[in-house]
Amino acid sequence: MAMLNRVHLNGLRAVETVARLGSLAAAAADLSVSVSAVSQQVKRTEKQLGQALFERTPGGLVPTEFGAAFTARLSAGFRELAQAVALADEANECTLVVSVAPAFASKWLLPRLSRHFARHPNVLLRIDASARVADLDRSDIDIAIRLGDGKWPGDRAELLLAQEVFPVCAPSIAARLKSIGDLAQTCAITDERAMFSWDGWFEAAGVEPVTFQKGARFTDPMLCLESAIAGHGVMLAWQLLTADALADGRLVAPFGVRAESGLGYWLVTSATKSESRKVRDFKAWIREEIEATMAQFRALDSAA
Repeated sequence: MAMLNRVHLNGLRAVETVARLGSLAAAAADLSVSVSAVSQQVKRTEKQLGQALFERTPGGLVPTEFGAAFTARLSAGFRELAQAVALADEANECTLVVSVAPAFASKWLLPRLSRHFARHPNVLLRIDASARVADLDRSDIDIAIRLGDGKWPGDRAELLLAQEVFPVCAPSIAARLKSIGDLAQTCAITDERAMFSWDGWFEAAGVEPVTFQKGARFTDPMLCLESAIAGHGVMLAWQLLTADALADGRLVAPFGVRAESGLGYWLVTSATKSESRKVRDFKAWIREEIEATMAQFRALDSAA
């Protein structure tokens, strides 16, 4: 290894290319440099090795006995290097990195991932669960699922689902809610970082806002959800956060009124990068899953 530190890789590459292609001119064309640059690299490498690698003949450079053995090993080594880089390329090609908020990932995406695995068994999913807005041009993230208005400069955004908000609570609390006015007798479970408020829902319901009893406050929507399931009060929630809890009866949406929030879930990719097959496949798959989830909501509406 110590000897490698005194021999430049560019010189070794020049030597191997000359030996493989048979001339300085051919090597220069292959390496996209000048003939003189290749010649200098070869001479410098011979000096560093202390061995002549080529004989200078009227017909060009001919490997010496040592040079022939040396460059044969070099060729094998560069092939191994190329295969190592190809492994990295293959890993990148087969890994899909998705940036998504933790609440979306744990409460909706995670329970459905097995169907993506089954459909695309050669694609390894890596979920980057973070509330931060990832820089898609300066990271390995292939696609992001974001909540907002769809305006992220420099990125390409496609609406996945317009977000609607509505009250949810445990069945035991829902049984006591005969009218919207009865909400005044319940505790509100509050997400302190929510991008919407109760006022918009009361307006959609066509009633004056009511004053809730004081309830638990959290900085995480997942904790709000668990608090609502535990029967601590009423939470203003949205489709994808509550879909599974509503479907299995842990939660109830007591009034059947959903209000537009002005926000939505968006599929976001870099506007400067072309979309790969794995990204297009993921988009198609997740749209199918969203449609299945919304079909559940339509069925709940019909049952109500």
